[in-house]
Amino acid sequence: MKGVAGDAVVRTHGLTKYYGKQRGIEDLNLEVLAGEVFGFLGPNGAGKTTTIRMLLGLLHPTRGTAEVFGLDTERDGVRVRRQVGYLPGDLSMYENMHAIEFLDFMARMRGGVPSAAIAKLAERLDLDLSRHIHDLSKGNRQKLGVVQAFMHEPQLLVLDEPTSGLDPLVQLTFQELVREATARGASVFLSSHVLAEVEQLAGRVGIVVDGHLAVVERVSTLKERAIRRLDLDFGAPVDPAFLTGVTGIRDVNQHGSVISCVVTGHVTELLRAAAAAGVQNVVSHEPDLEEIFLDYVGGGEGRAGHVDSQNLA
Repeated sequence: MKGVAGDAVVRTHGLTKYYGKQRGIEDLNLEVLAGEVFGFLGPNGAGKTTTIRMLLGLLHPTRGTAEVFGLDTERDGVRVRRQVGYLPGDLSMYENMHAIEFLDFMARMRGGVPSAAIAKLAERLDLDLSRHIHDLSKGNRQKLGVVQAFMHEPQLLVLDEPTSGLDPLVQLTFQELVREATARGASVFLSSHVLAEVEQLAGRVGIVVDGHLAVVERVSTLKERAIRRLDLDFGAPVDPAFLTGVTGIRDVNQHGSVISCVVTGHVTELLRAAAAAGVQNVVSHEPDLEEIFLDYVGGGEGRAGHVDSQNLA
């Protein structure tokens, strides 16, 4: 089932899971669009894995709904899982099988996969399919997990910590596979602690904090809104009083001819004031996704409430 670009292939409404009195995830509302990589971020215990299991129909929600390709994941979990490429964070396999036997077994469950497609993926990942699974290293087990997720060219990939244990060169191959999948119109739901990887691959991210969705936004927009540090070099010491009244700045420090400050949001007003004061050089330390993530997790603006509906598109 292939989605049209811009259509939602994943949709949740009020998705909530409690384990007794313990909260897993609460009132999750999000959409994943056809052809996009959606990064799903949060600290340990935030509810990421709980969400993924409900999206696949492996866990029943306490309340709320989740749909994949328009199918209710609680009622139609088997059909959903057949159409999805899933790589769990706690990957387990049949230890007594050879790698190729395991992949053949998974291929039959998905209605058949050409052996040439399996062989090509294994070659790209430098994976020996003739070995017993119990003899494989952690990295090679992860490669095997990547192959079984991608081999049937699913229209949705749900990937939980997909590069755990992979060496840097194989990580690059994994990124190529993701880009090739989205190029053919597939969607990717990517949960990872490797924030640099999410930043490279994802167009939008959702950040979950304490079981609630703190923000859903394009990575580029988050970076525009995030804090950054600027170093303003005037060539000679100047009175920093020109900063009085400039909004969105804090932590002003002066070292000789250089004035440093932290800016939240747009820097236009600051740069105009600095230009009037005779600035000669400006160095901007741009935020990366890790800094943005830590700001939300550490109690920034996203921690205060739920995401605005306008950010879902």
